[in-house]
Amino acid sequence: MQKTRILIFIDWFLPGYKAGGPVRSMANMVDYLKDDYEFYILTRNTDYTESIPYPDIKNNTWLEFSEGVKVFYADAENQNRRVYKRIINELKPEVLYINGVYSWRFSILPLTLKARKKIKTIVAARGMLAQSAIDVKGGKKRFFLKLAKRGGLYKNVVFHATNEKEEQDIYKVLGVRLKVIVADNLPKKDLPDIKIIEKKKGELKLVSLARIAPEKNTLFALERLAELDEFAGSIQFDLYGQIYNEDYWKECRKVINQLPAHIKVEHKGTVDAKLVGQTIQGYHALYMPTRGENFGHVILECLSAGRPVLISDQTPWRNLKEHKAGWDIDLKSEVRSSQPEKIGWGRVLNLLISMKQEEFDEWCKGARRRAEGFVNNDKLSEAYKILFDHNN
Repeated sequence: MQKTRILIFIDWFLPGYKAGGPVRSMANMVDYLKDDYEFYILTRNTDYTESIPYPDIKNNTWLEFSEGVKVFYADAENQNRRVYKRIINELKPEVLYINGVYSWRFSILPLTLKARKKIKTIVAARGMLAQSAIDVKGGKKRFFLKLAKRGGLYKNVVFHATNEKEEQDIYKVLGVRLKVIVADNLPKKDLPDIKIIEKKKGELKLVSLARIAPEKNTLFALERLAELDEFAGSIQFDLYGQIYNEDYWKECRKVINQLPAHIKVEHKGTVDAKLVGQTIQGYHALYMPTRGENFGHVILECLSAGRPVLISDQTPWRNLKEHKAGWDIDLKSEVRSSQPEKIGWGRVLNLLISMKQEEFDEWCKGARRRAEGFVNNDKLSEAYKILFDHNN
Protein backbone atom coordinates (compact mmCIF):
# COMPACT_ATOMS: atom_id res chain seq x y z
CA MET A 1 0.00 0.00 0.00
CA GLN A 2 1.32 3.41 -1.01
CA LYS A 3 2.19 5.59 1.97
CA THR A 4 0.72 9.08 2.25
CA ARG A 5 3.29 11.57 0.98
CA ILE A 6 3.80 14.63 3.22
CA LEU A 7 5.77 17.70 2.10
CA ILE A 8 6.99 19.77 5.05
CA PHE A 9 8.09 23.41 4.90
CA ILE A 10 10.22 24.47 7.88
CA ASP A 11 12.79 27.26 8.21
CA TRP A 12 15.39 25.16 10.03
CA PHE A 13 15.99 21.44 10.47
CA LEU A 14 18.74 19.08 11.60
CA PRO A 15 21.71 19.30 11.75
CA GLY A 16 20.65 22.81 12.81
CA TYR A 17 19.83 23.25 16.46
CA LYS A 18 19.90 26.98 17.23
CA ALA A 19 16.19 27.46 16.49
CA GLY A 20 15.40 25.21 19.45
CA GLY A 21 12.03 23.54 19.96
CA PRO A 22 10.55 23.56 16.43
CA VAL A 23 13.55 21.64 15.06
CA ARG A 24 13.26 19.05 17.83
CA SER A 25 9.50 18.79 17.35
CA MET A 26 9.89 18.08 13.64
CA ALA A 27 12.74 15.60 14.11
CA ASN A 28 10.75 13.65 16.70
CA MET A 29 7.59 13.69 14.58
CA VAL A 30 9.16 12.21 11.46
CA ASP A 31 11.14 9.70 13.51
CA TYR A 32 7.97 8.41 15.15
CA LEU A 33 5.81 8.33 12.03
CA LYS A 34 8.17 7.48 9.15
CA ASP A 35 6.97 3.86 9.08
CA ASP A 36 3.44 5.07 8.29
CA TYR A 37 4.13 8.12 6.11
CA GLU A 38 6.62 9.27 3.50
CA PHE A 39 8.18 12.60 4.58
CA TYR A 40 9.85 15.21 2.37
CA ILE A 41 11.30 18.17 4.30
CA LEU A 42 12.12 21.42 2.52
CA THR A 43 14.31 23.72 4.63
CA ARG A 44 17.13 26.26 4.60
CA ASN A 45 20.74 25.18 4.10
CA THR A 46 21.82 27.29 7.10
CA ASP A 47 21.15 27.22 10.82
CA TYR A 48 19.19 29.92 12.68
CA THR A 49 21.00 33.32 12.57
CA GLU A 50 23.77 31.78 10.42
CA SER A 51 24.75 32.65 6.84
CA ILE A 52 27.30 29.86 6.29
CA PRO A 53 25.75 26.66 4.85
CA TYR A 54 25.98 23.37 6.70
CA PRO A 55 29.28 21.68 5.84
CA ASP A 56 29.31 18.45 3.84
CA ILE A 57 25.65 18.72 2.85
CA LYS A 58 24.70 18.94 -0.82
CA ASN A 59 22.24 21.77 -1.49
CA ASN A 60 19.15 21.95 -3.71
CA THR A 61 18.57 18.22 -4.11
CA TRP A 62 16.71 15.54 -2.19
CA LEU A 63 18.95 13.74 0.32
CA GLU A 64 18.15 10.56 2.22
CA PHE A 65 17.96 11.65 5.87
CA SER A 66 16.69 8.32 7.19
CA GLU A 67 14.43 5.57 5.92
CA GLY A 68 11.17 7.24 4.93
CA VAL A 69 12.54 10.77 5.30
CA LYS A 70 14.19 12.95 2.63
CA VAL A 71 15.43 16.52 3.06
CA PHE A 72 15.95 19.31 0.53
CA TYR A 73 18.41 21.93 1.85
CA ALA A 74 17.63 24.99 -0.26
CA ASP A 75 20.04 27.88 -0.62
CA ALA A 76 18.65 31.43 -0.67
CA GLU A 77 18.25 31.46 -4.47
CA ASN A 78 16.04 28.37 -4.36
CA GLN A 79 13.68 29.52 -1.63
CA ASN A 80 11.10 30.89 -4.05
CA ARG A 81 7.74 30.29 -5.71
CA ARG A 82 9.20 28.78 -8.90
CA VAL A 83 11.19 26.09 -7.06
CA TYR A 84 8.36 25.30 -4.65
CA LYS A 85 5.89 24.96 -7.50
CA ARG A 86 8.23 22.61 -9.35
CA ILE A 87 8.75 20.46 -6.25
CA ILE A 88 5.01 20.21 -5.58
CA ASN A 89 4.37 19.25 -9.21
CA GLU A 90 7.07 16.57 -9.09
CA LEU A 91 6.24 15.07 -5.69
CA LYS A 92 2.46 15.36 -5.91
CA PRO A 93 2.12 15.24 -2.09
CA GLU A 94 -1.20 14.40 -0.49
CA VAL A 95 -0.41 16.73 2.43
CA LEU A 96 1.42 20.02 2.85
CA TYR A 97 2.60 20.54 6.44
CA ILE A 98 3.70 24.11 7.11
CA ASN A 99 5.66 24.78 10.27
CA GLY A 100 4.99 28.23 11.69
CA VAL A 101 3.04 31.35 10.79
CA TYR A 102 5.16 34.42 10.05
CA SER A 103 8.03 33.25 7.84
CA TRP A 104 7.56 34.60 4.30
CA ARG A 105 9.61 31.90 2.59
CA PHE A 106 8.56 28.84 4.58
CA SER A 107 5.10 29.66 5.92
CA ILE A 108 3.33 32.28 3.82
CA LEU A 109 4.69 31.54 0.34
CA PRO A 110 3.80 27.80 0.47
CA LEU A 111 0.25 28.74 1.48
CA THR A 112 -0.17 30.88 -1.62
CA LEU A 113 0.65 27.84 -3.77
CA LYS A 114 -1.62 25.29 -2.14
CA ALA A 115 -4.85 27.05 -3.18
CA ARG A 116 -4.37 26.20 -6.83
CA LYS A 117 -3.46 22.56 -6.16
CA LYS A 118 -6.25 21.74 -3.68
CA ILE A 119 -3.76 19.90 -1.48
CA LYS A 120 -4.68 19.00 2.09
CA THR A 121 -2.82 21.67 4.07
CA ILE A 122 -1.88 21.77 7.74
CA VAL A 123 -0.31 24.73 9.55
CA ALA A 124 1.49 24.10 12.84
CA ALA A 125 1.12 27.23 14.96
CA ARG A 126 4.05 26.29 17.22
CA GLY A 127 2.96 28.73 19.92
CA MET A 128 3.20 31.70 17.56
CA LEU A 129 -0.43 32.69 18.11
CA ALA A 130 -0.16 32.87 21.90
CA GLN A 131 -0.54 36.38 23.24
CA SER A 132 2.97 36.34 24.73
CA ALA A 133 4.41 35.49 21.29
CA ILE A 134 2.31 38.05 19.39
CA ASP A 135 3.42 40.80 21.78
CA VAL A 136 7.02 40.44 20.55
CA LYS A 137 7.17 42.76 17.50
CA GLY A 138 3.42 42.89 17.93
CA GLY A 139 2.64 45.65 15.44
CA LYS A 140 3.90 43.72 12.42
CA LYS A 141 2.35 40.45 13.55
CA ARG A 142 -1.09 41.92 14.22
CA PHE A 143 -1.06 43.68 10.85
CA PHE A 144 -0.16 40.43 9.06
CA LEU A 145 -2.80 38.41 10.91
CA LYS A 146 -5.46 40.98 10.04
CA LEU A 147 -4.50 40.79 6.36
CA ALA A 148 -4.39 36.98 6.47
CA LYS A 149 -7.94 36.81 7.84
CA ARG A 150 -9.30 39.31 5.33
CA GLY A 151 -7.50 37.72 2.40
CA GLY A 152 -8.56 34.17 3.25
CA LEU A 153 -4.99 32.91 3.54
CA TYR A 154 -6.11 30.13 5.88
CA LYS A 155 -9.22 29.12 3.97
CA ASN A 156 -9.53 25.30 3.87
CA VAL A 157 -6.47 24.97 6.12
CA VAL A 158 -6.31 22.78 9.22
CA PHE A 159 -4.32 24.11 12.16
CA HIS A 160 -2.22 21.80 14.27
CA ALA A 161 -2.31 22.72 17.96
CA THR A 162 -0.22 20.81 20.49
CA ASN A 163 -2.56 21.37 23.44
CA GLU A 164 -5.99 22.75 24.31
CA LYS A 165 -4.60 26.15 25.31
CA GLU A 166 -3.02 26.58 21.89
CA GLU A 167 -6.29 25.50 20.30
CA GLN A 168 -8.04 28.35 22.11
CA ASP A 169 -5.25 30.80 21.14
CA ILE A 170 -5.78 29.94 17.47
CA TYR A 171 -9.55 30.41 17.68
CA LYS A 172 -9.13 33.71 19.53
CA VAL A 173 -6.77 35.17 16.93
CA LEU A 174 -8.11 33.73 13.67
CA GLY A 175 -11.74 32.89 14.43
CA VAL A 176 -13.75 29.90 15.58
CA ARG A 177 -14.67 28.79 12.06
CA LEU A 178 -11.19 27.37 11.53
CA LYS A 179 -10.59 23.66 11.86
CA VAL A 180 -8.07 22.85 14.60
CA ILE A 181 -6.80 19.39 15.55
CA VAL A 182 -4.87 18.83 18.78
CA ALA A 183 -1.87 16.47 18.70
CA ASP A 184 0.75 16.87 21.43
CA ASN A 185 4.43 17.07 20.56
CA LEU A 186 6.16 13.73 20.28
CA PRO A 187 9.15 13.10 22.56
CA LYS A 188 12.43 11.38 21.82
CA LYS A 189 11.89 7.64 21.71
CA ASP A 190 14.68 6.67 24.09
CA LEU A 191 15.20 7.99 27.62
CA PRO A 192 18.81 8.54 28.75
CA ASP A 193 20.48 6.74 31.62
CA ILE A 194 20.25 8.72 34.87
CA LYS A 195 23.52 10.00 36.29
CA ILE A 196 23.55 10.89 39.99
CA ILE A 197 25.02 14.28 40.84
CA GLU A 198 26.39 15.18 44.27
CA LYS A 199 24.14 17.57 46.21
CA LYS A 200 25.46 19.28 49.33
CA LYS A 201 23.42 21.57 51.52
CA GLY A 202 24.26 25.18 50.70
CA GLU A 203 25.35 24.49 47.11
CA LEU A 204 23.25 24.72 43.95
CA LYS A 205 24.06 24.44 40.26
CA LEU A 206 21.34 25.79 37.96
CA VAL A 207 21.14 25.77 34.17
CA SER A 208 19.06 27.50 31.51
CA LEU A 209 19.03 26.20 27.93
CA ALA A 210 17.13 28.84 25.98
CA ARG A 211 17.93 31.84 23.86
CA ILE A 212 18.63 35.06 25.74
CA ALA A 213 15.43 36.94 24.96
CA PRO A 214 12.53 38.70 26.73
CA GLU A 215 10.11 35.85 26.02
CA LYS A 216 12.44 33.43 27.83
CA ASN A 217 12.54 35.83 30.82
CA THR A 218 16.28 35.60 31.47
CA LEU A 219 16.32 38.98 33.19
CA PHE A 220 13.52 37.92 35.54
CA ALA A 221 15.52 34.82 36.51
CA LEU A 222 18.56 36.93 37.33
CA GLU A 223 16.54 39.44 39.33
CA ARG A 224 15.10 36.67 41.48
CA LEU A 225 18.62 35.47 42.25
CA ALA A 226 19.67 39.01 43.18
CA GLU A 227 16.90 39.16 45.79
CA LEU A 228 18.08 36.07 47.70
CA ASP A 229 19.60 36.45 51.16
CA GLU A 230 23.38 36.23 51.33
CA PHE A 231 23.31 33.39 53.86
CA ALA A 232 21.37 31.20 51.41
CA GLY A 233 24.49 29.51 50.06
CA SER A 234 26.55 29.40 46.88
CA ILE A 235 24.83 29.36 43.49
CA GLN A 236 26.20 28.71 40.03
CA PHE A 237 23.81 29.61 37.19
CA ASP A 238 24.98 28.82 33.65
CA LEU A 239 23.19 30.15 30.58
CA TYR A 240 23.32 28.24 27.29
CA GLY A 241 21.66 29.84 24.30
CA GLN A 242 21.80 32.32 21.47
CA ILE A 243 21.92 35.99 22.47
CA TYR A 244 18.84 37.00 20.54
CA ASN A 245 18.62 40.62 21.68
CA GLU A 246 21.80 42.57 22.48
CA ASP A 247 19.98 45.38 24.32
CA TYR A 248 18.23 42.83 26.49
CA TRP A 249 21.52 41.07 27.16
CA LYS A 250 23.02 44.38 28.33
CA GLU A 251 20.23 44.63 30.91
CA CYS A 252 21.00 41.09 32.01
CA ARG A 253 24.70 41.85 32.33
CA LYS A 254 23.98 44.83 34.58
CA VAL A 255 22.24 42.53 37.04
CA ILE A 256 24.96 39.89 36.72
CA ASN A 257 27.68 42.45 37.49
CA GLN A 258 25.86 43.51 40.66
CA LEU A 259 25.31 40.02 42.04
CA PRO A 260 27.06 39.16 45.32
CA ALA A 261 30.15 36.97 45.27
CA HIS A 262 28.27 33.81 46.31
CA ILE A 263 26.15 33.89 43.11
CA LYS A 264 28.04 33.29 39.88
CA VAL A 265 26.42 33.53 36.45
CA GLU A 266 28.10 32.68 33.14
CA HIS A 267 26.96 32.63 29.54
CA LYS A 268 28.39 29.43 28.06
CA GLY A 269 27.40 29.98 24.42
CA THR A 270 25.23 27.45 22.62
CA VAL A 271 25.12 23.69 22.97
CA ASP A 272 24.51 21.18 20.20
CA ALA A 273 21.09 19.53 20.43
CA LYS A 274 22.74 16.10 20.76
CA LEU A 275 24.54 17.26 23.90
CA VAL A 276 21.61 18.87 25.72
CA GLY A 277 20.80 15.82 27.85
CA GLN A 278 24.44 15.29 28.75
CA THR A 279 24.82 18.98 29.64
CA ILE A 280 21.75 18.95 31.90
CA GLN A 281 23.19 16.07 33.93
CA GLY A 282 25.98 18.36 35.14
CA TYR A 283 23.46 20.51 37.04
CA HIS A 284 20.97 20.12 39.85
CA ALA A 285 17.98 21.77 38.16
CA LEU A 286 16.68 23.67 35.15
CA TYR A 287 15.84 27.29 36.00
CA MET A 288 13.73 28.89 33.27
CA PRO A 289 10.86 31.24 34.22
CA THR A 290 9.71 31.54 30.60
CA ARG A 291 6.82 33.82 29.65
CA GLY A 292 5.31 31.06 27.56
CA GLU A 293 6.13 27.71 25.94
CA ASN A 294 4.04 25.85 23.41
CA PHE A 295 5.68 22.64 24.62
CA GLY A 296 9.14 23.05 26.13
CA HIS A 297 11.39 20.29 24.78
CA VAL A 298 14.21 21.30 27.10
CA ILE A 299 11.84 20.87 30.06
CA LEU A 300 11.10 17.30 29.00
CA GLU A 301 14.81 16.67 28.38
CA CYS A 302 15.56 17.82 31.92
CA LEU A 303 12.84 15.64 33.43
CA SER A 304 14.05 12.71 31.32
CA ALA A 305 17.57 13.20 32.67
CA GLY A 306 16.17 12.95 36.20
CA ARG A 307 16.50 16.60 37.14
CA PRO A 308 13.74 18.74 38.68
CA VAL A 309 12.72 21.93 36.90
CA LEU A 310 11.92 25.41 38.21
CA ILE A 311 9.73 27.03 35.56
CA SER A 312 6.77 29.38 35.21
CA ASP A 313 3.15 28.30 34.99
CA GLN A 314 3.09 29.41 31.34
CA THR A 315 3.92 25.98 29.87
CA PRO A 316 1.97 22.72 29.49
CA TRP A 317 4.08 21.22 32.29
CA ARG A 318 1.86 21.81 35.32
CA ASN A 319 1.34 20.42 38.83
CA LEU A 320 4.99 19.44 39.01
CA LYS A 321 5.27 19.81 42.78
CA GLU A 322 2.59 17.17 43.33
CA HIS A 323 4.80 14.64 41.56
CA LYS A 324 8.04 15.88 43.14
CA ALA A 325 9.23 16.69 39.63
CA GLY A 326 9.76 20.43 40.10
CA TRP A 327 7.81 23.66 40.44
CA ASP A 328 5.65 25.67 38.02
CA ILE A 329 5.22 29.10 39.57
CA ASP A 330 3.10 32.14 38.79
CA LEU A 331 5.34 34.87 37.39
CA LYS A 332 3.51 37.38 39.60
CA SER A 333 3.98 35.41 42.81
CA GLU A 334 5.80 36.99 45.71
CA VAL A 335 9.52 36.34 45.79
CA ARG A 336 9.44 36.09 49.57
CA SER A 337 6.33 34.89 51.29
CA SER A 338 5.66 34.03 54.91
CA GLN A 339 2.57 32.10 53.81
CA PRO A 340 3.41 28.37 53.55
CA GLU A 341 0.70 27.82 50.93
CA LYS A 342 2.16 30.49 48.64
CA ILE A 343 5.18 29.18 46.77
CA GLY A 344 7.34 31.98 45.45
CA TRP A 345 10.53 31.98 43.43
CA GLY A 346 12.75 32.86 46.37
CA ARG A 347 11.18 30.21 48.56
CA VAL A 348 11.85 27.46 46.00
CA LEU A 349 15.39 28.63 45.28
CA ASN A 350 16.15 28.57 49.01
CA LEU A 351 14.57 25.10 49.25
CA LEU A 352 16.80 23.81 46.46
CA ILE A 353 19.90 25.35 48.01
CA SER A 354 19.20 23.76 51.38
CA MET A 355 18.48 20.25 50.02
CA LYS A 356 20.75 17.40 51.00
CA GLN A 357 21.48 14.37 48.83
CA GLU A 358 18.68 12.07 50.04
CA GLU A 359 15.89 14.63 49.58
CA PHE A 360 17.30 15.85 46.27
CA ASP A 361 17.46 12.28 44.93
CA GLU A 362 13.72 11.92 45.62
CA TRP A 363 12.99 14.94 43.43
CA CYS A 364 15.24 13.51 40.72
CA LYS A 365 13.24 10.27 40.79
CA GLY A 366 9.99 12.24 40.61
CA ALA A 367 11.26 14.16 37.57
CA ARG A 368 12.12 10.94 35.78
CA ARG A 369 8.72 9.40 36.59
CA ARG A 370 6.99 12.44 35.11
CA ALA A 371 9.01 12.09 31.90
CA GLU A 372 8.32 8.36 31.66
CA GLY A 373 4.60 8.95 32.06
CA PHE A 374 4.64 11.28 29.07
CA VAL A 375 6.98 9.30 26.81
CA ASN A 376 5.14 6.02 27.31
CA ASN A 377 1.76 7.42 26.26
CA ASP A 378 0.64 5.41 23.21
CA LYS A 379 -2.09 7.93 22.39
CA LEU A 380 0.44 10.57 21.29
CA SER A 381 1.20 9.05 17.88
CA GLU A 382 -2.44 8.10 17.34
CA ALA A 383 -3.40 11.78 17.42
CA TYR A 384 -1.07 12.45 14.48
CA LYS A 385 -2.80 9.83 12.37
CA ILE A 386 -6.03 11.72 12.95
CA LEU A 387 -4.24 14.94 11.98
CA PHE A 388 -2.79 13.62 8.72
CA ASP A 389 -5.60 11.29 7.66
CA HIS A 390 -8.58 13.61 8.28
CA ASN A 391 -10.54 15.14 5.40
CA ASN A 392 -10.48 18.93 5.06
